[in-house]
Amino acid sequence: MRRPPPPAPSSPPVQPVVLGGDIGAYSLARAAHEAYGVRTVVVSSAATGPVRRSRVVDHVVVPGVDAPEVAVAALHRVADEHAASGSGAPLLLLGSADRAVRLLVEQRAHLEDRFVLPYVGRDLLDRMTDKEGFGAVCAELGIPSPRTVVVDVQRDARATGGPGVDVGRTVGGGAPLTFPVIAKAASTTAYAGVSFPGKQKVFTVRDAVELDDLVDVLARAGYRGTFLVQDLVPGDDSGMRILTCYSDRSARVRFSSFGRVLLEEHTPGALGNPAGIVTGGGAEVAEQARRLLEHVGWTGYANFDLKVDPRDGRAVFFELNPRLGRSNYYVTASGQNPVELYVREHLQGLDPLPPGAPELADAERLYTVLPPALLLRYVADPALRAHVRGLVRSGRAVDPLRYGPERDPRRLAYVAAAHLNQVRKYRRHYPLERAREIRAEAEELVRRGAA
Repeated sequence: MRRPPPPAPSSPPVQPVVLGGDIGAYSLARAAHEAYGVRTVVVSSAATGPVRRSRVVDHVVVPGVDAPEVAVAALHRVADEHAASGSGAPLLLLGSADRAVRLLVEQRAHLEDRFVLPYVGRDLLDRMTDKEGFGAVCAELGIPSPRTVVVDVQRDARATGGPGVDVGRTVGGGAPLTFPVIAKAASTTAYAGVSFPGKQKVFTVRDAVELDDLVDVLARAGYRGTFLVQDLVPGDDSGMRILTCYSDRSARVRFSSFGRVLLEEHTPGALGNPAGIVTGGGAEVAEQARRLLEHVGWTGYANFDLKVDPRDGRAVFFELNPRLGRSNYYVTASGQNPVELYVREHLQGLDPLPPGAPELADAERLYTVLPPALLLRYVADPALRAHVRGLVRSGRAVDPLRYGPERDPRRLAYVAAAHLNQVRKYRRHYPLERAREIRAEAEELVRRGAA
């Protein structure tokens, strides 16, 4: 396999290229700029707010870039322009979302002669990003994951002559599910290709009729994958946890960064993405993730969604994302620049972790994409709220979009407007009254389970 040439002594050690234009892409660009002073080439289908008018991004807008042939052609043009510039810096190609990573992995043969692609092969990607397959590995290793019923949408939908969903068919023969339950696509990539009114990333389903109706809608929309119906772990967003691990090319986990989620986003298209995180801790779940990743031979970054079950105190693993997550700047805030591990191992031939760096990030910071006052309104626990307020007052709060070198007045206006818009979004999609209801429902579920 042909590799890009090493950089000239006077050139930066890397030229990052990111496919996708969301806040995760900007966070990667910011991290690269902090570490190496380089501007990142971001390729996306539209001029999105997070990367527009940025001084750390060279933005390339390519309509239809989600199509493989369009993306490959656009990336080759980027490589041609980079070669013509005379820079010796190798091109590090990253995806900012699951769909982008999958495209890069599937098109590796057309890209790897010009780019470094630090991702696993297609077979392992398929196995571990399918939530059904991920759950099977968790069960094999005794790692907590939700009880699950696998629904073949086209087979089980009443709209196609099926029998409806039987929530007693749990994987592994466990106890039947009881309502309410969670329902979500086994493959986010397959799900991204369908559209229907009321589409959400994750559904909370109250009863059997509502579940059958949802499966019928999916079938009529043309979804042909599986849907997972899972045990609802009680509690609000503050029960969520996030973990990011880096495995070297020999599939050894070398670094982990953990965070306690305070609040998630609640707009239908972004539901479940962390909006506020306190970094630090997480040794026990990091060890569980290490066992899983080394068992399957994972390399590069893996990002896990977890939730603490108040019924038994266990952290339950929901899924593996094959990349640095949308909220990846929490890793940088926790004390380790994630781009540096890529560069050290894949471009400089060094140990990925810098000398003296901890294997488990230990800096305590607040990551937030919200105005602190809005975030604090949703933190119900008084002690935790006081702690978060202390992080803000002591200057240990970080917003990925607020970066000193970004001084374009139009961009500053966008960031200010985006923060104000968050207030409107939460009022509409997740008012405080709804947050209180969820906490009360969780307390009732816990009481019911104890009884």
